[in-house]
Amino acid sequence: MKKLALHWQILIGMALGVIFALILTNFSWGDEFVGDWIKPFGTIFINSLKLIAVPLIFASLVKGVSDLKDISSLSKMGLRTILTYVATTIIAVSIGLAIVNLVGPGKSISEETRTELVDAYGGEAEKRQEAAKAQKEAGPLQALVDLVPSNIIGASSNNSNMLQVIFFAIFFAIGLILIPEKDAKPVKKFFDGFNEVILKMIDLIMLAAPYGVFALLAALVVEAPSADLFAALGMYALCVVCGLLLMIGVYVSMVWIFTKKSPSFFLNGISPAQLLAFSTSSSAATLPVTMERVEEHLGVKKEVTSFVLPIGATINMDGTSLYQAVAAVFIAQAFGMDLDLGTQLGIIVTATLASIGSAAVPGAGMVMLVIVLAQAGIPEAGLALIFAVDRPLDMCRTVVNVTGDATVSMLVAKSQGKLGEPHIKDWDDNYKKV
Repeated sequence: MKKLALHWQILIGMALGVIFALILTNFSWGDEFVGDWIKPFGTIFINSLKLIAVPLIFASLVKGVSDLKDISSLSKMGLRTILTYVATTIIAVSIGLAIVNLVGPGKSISEETRTELVDAYGGEAEKRQEAAKAQKEAGPLQALVDLVPSNIIGASSNNSNMLQVIFFAIFFAIGLILIPEKDAKPVKKFFDGFNEVILKMIDLIMLAAPYGVFALLAALVVEAPSADLFAALGMYALCVVCGLLLMIGVYVSMVWIFTKKSPSFFLNGISPAQLLAFSTSSSAATLPVTMERVEEHLGVKKEVTSFVLPIGATINMDGTSLYQAVAAVFIAQAFGMDLDLGTQLGIIVTATLASIGSAAVPGAGMVMLVIVLAQAGIPEAGLALIFAVDRPLDMCRTVVNVTGDATVSMLVAKSQGKLGEPHIKDWDDNYKKV
């Protein structure tokens, strides 16, 4: 009998995790049991993906950039990649602002609910404000300073320093391009083999994906806040989710128009990465799977995926920027503030820039939201209003982030003449040698 496709295995694991947790919440010992004996397996699964993120990015970038042969090809691809990422982010923020202004979810928040939420999550809000304050006080050129690591070993020790690893990998690959080919050949051969080993490790890790997402979803259910807080924030969450769904529609349309690939082809190819993004809430943790799906199932050449996707995982946060726009206006509405057109245009600019600075890890968008609120003159304490539903929305917006990365990689590949046919028709083919 043919093995069930990976995305179905992941969906079943997610569903069983939710059902299992709901059953156990009826027992006094259920929450503790899930926290002590189930959640650790989800943490191990995420850690195993993060474990190979840095070596994968380094090896694939060195290989991809050095294969371009000359610097002009690199600069052309880099410019197209960044401009496309910025364009999709502006579209995402605009969609978010349009929906939240049309629906006005914050206007239904009662004073009693607002006070309850601020009391419950005020401490968390203060922590994010302090982190954002430190970032703002660092200076206008601190982002450029942070881009260049003083120690590549130290930079590689933390996934939040992904841009530093990318900088060094591109710098290293440029050096490979500029030296004689006979000297570069053994180095490139090493990275070819190293990259293949990492890809095989991804195959092995993905065998455990259904069990990993089972543990992650079970832990999420038992740690979820009370139902009455969800009811108070339901319209806000609905606005975010509708905006994210519209953004996925934009991606599918862009792929269909510019690459002539059908929506079903695109969504079937990227669906396992989307489901993993939903489970982990981390673009960085999902990156190894995203790279494999885009290259082997969407037909994007390795020299494009190895350059576009690692950069996208660190600077392209369309789902995060859309959420920041909705959250900012929602908080303003909850406090009875009317934002004029100029302020909302400022939100578009700030959310776009803030999304570029967001780390590809769970919850990072909340820190950057403080900067967006400050720019618009919205009380930062309003963060406490949205903490209750932030975790599930973080899962949803990560799906959009990953889908956006895949979309841009296809568009860039098409413009470079590097979009071909998929290498593998079925994910299970990956496991024949496992």
